[in-house]
Amino acid sequence: MRALALDLDGTVYRGSEAVTGAVEALDRLFRAGCHLRYATNNSAAQPSAVAAKLQGLGIPCEPVWVYGTGPLTARYCASQSHTRVFCLGEPGLKETLSDSGIELSDDGASAVVVGIARQATYADLATAARLIRAGAEFIATNRDATYPLEEGKLEPGAGALVAAVEVASGRAPVTLGKPETGLVGWILDDLQVRPEDLLVVGDRLDTDIECGRRAGCPTWLTLTGVEDELPAGQPGGATLMELADSLLGR
Repeated sequence: MRALALDLDGTVYRGSEAVTGAVEALDRLFRAGCHLRYATNNSAAQPSAVAAKLQGLGIPCEPVWVYGTGPLTARYCASQSHTRVFCLGEPGLKETLSDSGIELSDDGASAVVVGIARQATYADLATAARLIRAGAEFIATNRDATYPLEEGKLEPGAGALVAAVEVASGRAPVTLGKPETGLVGWILDDLQVRPEDLLVVGDRLDTDIECGRRAGCPTWLTLTGVEDELPAGQPGGATLMELADSLLGR
């Protein structure tokens, strides 16, 4: 296996800290010639910032190796001719959309984009619901219920906010992030590899592993994030060191 699509939060790091074994394991895999690509549902994550963070932790990465739902959302909006959108999201997502030529406004918005948004207000929720009820397309960057932090802590993820908007608007969103296959499909296209030659690695069964399954890729579950045990028949291990050992030998 020479190409890996790795989740980030809970798989490679939690908050500002690398998870146990990630630095050594990914360095070993990179030195052995593996193509490392990072697929994150975190809509606030910008490739340049992610690459700098990983490099600061001692993990191999370049900005072009990072695939996130922020850039994926910008690509989707362009494909649907959404030039003006209302965005419930972190500054990173808003900057990504703006840099792609998308105007951010609630005036005449043809789409509502919802990602993780820690500073969202009740008024923001009301605006999003009003626009969707009036016909704007509802776009969810992802539906992760929780977001992993240091010391095993969890906070509400984008999915919590998406659910609130869904209930208030009475409409279900188009979801772009994992378990949908957009991120993995993008990596497959860029690397020009077959699905069976890309190993999808993550810490969540309902997003990372399900995404790999839908894309026809082999999967590997690490127990450093959301899940705490391996289901029967699911390849995985306690940390990424077990992955490196499995692929490269001890």
